[in-house]
Amino acid sequence: MSATRLLVLGVVRGYGRAHGYLIGNDLMSWGAGEWANVKWGSIYHALKQSTKDGCLVDHLVPPARTDYELTAKGEAEYRGLLRDALRRPETRPDMLAAGLALLPSLTRAEAVGLLVERLAALEARRDAARVQAAGWGGPPHVGELYGLWEHTASSGAEWTRGLVGRLEGGAYSMAGEPGSPGEPGSWAMLKLE
Repeated sequence: MSATRLLVLGVVRGYGRAHGYLIGNDLMSWGAGEWANVKWGSIYHALKQSTKDGCLVDHLVPPARTDYELTAKGEAEYRGLLRDALRRPETRPDMLAAGLALLPSLTRAEAVGLLVERLAALEARRDAARVQAAGWGGPPHVGELYGLWEHTASSGAEWTRGLVGRLEGGAYSMAGEPGSPGEPGSWAMLKLE
């Protein structure tokens, strides 16, 4: 999975139609260069590849600007990437960070359900690392890896549990709720012209 692809599709979706500079400007202003390793070149690559894959359609706007719009295939791709980013714990945090940036695209119930899946996976990882550590018979210092994995999964589970609680308590405007930035084209009032 690519955090850049998810973010690019999400920004295009948010605006309904957007050009590369607008997309890049938004992502850079969010700090995505730091937390998702997004670069200007990767943004334009994602736009071209997503257009080639049929997820985006491009429109030439005279004199020399290209706007992009999400296709039905792109909406499906976006939703699949977003769901996976929230439900699947990865070693690198960039996909989760991208998923969190686009969280309001989901209904509250769906977001909670995906995060509950993530929580179960993290708890299973924590428990497996604990068992591996207890049974480790090799060099003692290598056993520190199991302790690290247990700690990482445990802290991830604790954070996820907290986010689920905040969402269940009504935090953030989610898709279908008043004020949500999660509906396609709902970012139009933010466009930089």
